[in-house]
Amino acid sequence: MIVSNLQNSQRIEALHPMFKRLFDYVKEHDLLHVELGRIEIDGDLLFINNVNPECVPSEKQVLELHHDYIDIHILLEGTETIGWKALEDLQHEVKAYSAEEDCALYSDVPTTFVNLLPGQFAIVYPEDPHAPIIGSGKIRKLIAKVKL
Repeated sequence: MIVSNLQNSQRIEALHPMFKRLFDYVKEHDLLHVELGRIEIDGDLLFINNVNPECVPSEKQVLELHHDYIDIHILLEGTETIGWKALEDLQHEVKAYSAEEDCALYSDVPTTFVNLLPGQFAIVYPEDPHAPIIGSGKIRKLIAKVKL
């Protein structure tokens, strides 16, 4: 997992060919004030889910795991906590991996928590089981999906 501020995104843009394109798009558009939903940048290779979820307590959130996409969680409004646990330590699968949804779910308790503020982001790779949207109240965020 990588955590940083949008203003420092250039430091990690070389890690994937789509990262610079994504961060440029986010910085050039006022995504807090556009309609919720999917934002197409490059079809299924790079897109953003613009969401306004209600946060949940940490004990009610599950860890999710993806195989085909890198998730980049970019907070626009509110505060969000994201839990993390090492892939090798997962023990309690509650939903087997679905290739169609690119997701498996686990009920393990995260071992690490990261608090995001607006303008900050967290990059989670397939080896990063993560529990997003922890907290209270509604938030506004972008979940970018970057194809491996």
